[in-house]
Amino acid sequence: MKTTIELPDLLFRQAEALAAARGVTLREFLAEAVEEQIRRCPHEDRAGDTEPPWMAGFGALSDLADENRRVLASIEAEFERLPSEGGA
Repeated sequence: MKTTIELPDLLFRQAEALAAARGVTLREFLAEAVEEQIRRCPHEDRAGDTEPPWMAGFGALSDLADENRRVLASIEAEFERLPSEGGA
């Protein structure tokens, strides 16, 4: 996609010089810079993401509630099989 952007003169010259030093076009250099900024962006700030911010830290544990219910059910079942303390 083509677009027009305005850059301060100094920034443009620095980007142009760095792109030339790396042997890439200014277009490639700028595309790479934008991609890097997107990768660095916190997940919840990216457009189209509907995931709540706290999921970034706890998303991997989202199925833990089901596992907890399964474990608690197993514990309750085992306690039901134990003889009562009254001497039964």
